[in-house]
Amino acid sequence: MTAHLHQWPAQGRVHHGAALAEALPRETADAARIVLVTTRSLAGGALAASAAAAIGDRLAGTFAAMRAHSPVEDVLALAALLREQEADLVVALGGGSVIDGAKVACLAVWRGITEAGALVAAAGSRGAAPGFWDGAPPAPRIVAVPTTLSAAEFAPHAGYTDLAAGRKHRAIDPWMVPRAVIMDPAATLETPAELLLSSGIRALDHAAERWCSTAPQPFSDAVSRQAMLMLADNLPRIRHHPGDLAPRAAAQQAAWLSVMGGWAGVPVGASHGIGYILGAARGVPHGITSCLMLHAVMRWNAPVNEARQRDVAHILGGEDAGPAIEAFVRGLGLPTRLAEQGIAEADIPDLARRWTGDAPIATNPRPVRSQDDVAAILGLAL
Repeated sequence: MTAHLHQWPAQGRVHHGAALAEALPRETADAARIVLVTTRSLAGGALAASAAAAIGDRLAGTFAAMRAHSPVEDVLALAALLREQEADLVVALGGGSVIDGAKVACLAVWRGITEAGALVAAAGSRGAAPGFWDGAPPAPRIVAVPTTLSAAEFAPHAGYTDLAAGRKHRAIDPWMVPRAVIMDPAATLETPAELLLSSGIRALDHAAERWCSTAPQPFSDAVSRQAMLMLADNLPRIRHHPGDLAPRAAAQQAAWLSVMGGWAGVPVGASHGIGYILGAARGVPHGITSCLMLHAVMRWNAPVNEARQRDVAHILGGEDAGPAIEAFVRGLGLPTRLAEQGIAEADIPDLARRWTGDAPIATNPRPVRSQDDVAAILGLAL
């Protein structure tokens, strides 16, 4: 027998199918000074107003400047606001960039980080597991209200980007996972359709790469398969019935399930890893990177996990995973090719050179042994 470790995140509660206005007061009752973190696109809307009303006179500040991919500058600006306002709780309202940015900003407060160089230096290695979360939690921590399906709210790690260098980094700490999550399906109604649906493909990426791992675990298999089934059923329903909250609620739970396999120690692979490169170097949104790369990585990996891939294909109504995934993504009205994001064959060598040998490309089922292999995978997505 081989010993394995399953780590539960330091997360107390997940409200699902819950109304923000009802759940948020309960989750913030013990806080005196709360900072609301969101984006400019949400800041003036009804959702942010509802969150502010639920917080009431304990709202110490609002930060609405977090950009895509959580740039270092935005993270440090938020950390400065948290210190200035002596915040004891953060409410992160938005998608993966908002939630990840809030997580890294809290980490910067805990560790006294105030400069970009120190924040970049705090990055942990991709693929590393979080430490144990015994003892007293640091402050502030986060209550997350997700508006997309990226599932960043369930992870004790977070990505943030050095825009000047064009590189994405990863921080990891067991306390970074939000202490509570409020999944209100109505919170996704202000999210543009392409953003919401592409983040659903990001969730499919989480589940499919773990299902196709060459080192699976029963727990990961169970949650990953269920996530894929629910996403296959509900993402098209969201597209065709945008006012119906039921498929949105189901997709939120599927996104939650999609990342739980990571708690069992099952890694993701090159679709995630190349996605980080595309995001940092070319500004491709998180979800769109999965639309472009998941089908290509499945095609490249087929020689080593074809049987597992066939299960993915059947869930999506096809026979081979790569074509089935691409057809499913196309059916949602989303892009599947690098050229649709302005990336040409001449750009591939530079993108491939940005891989430094780290995970999750290094944990891909079919070993990626060189930057030439990365270039070959990218070529399948042209």
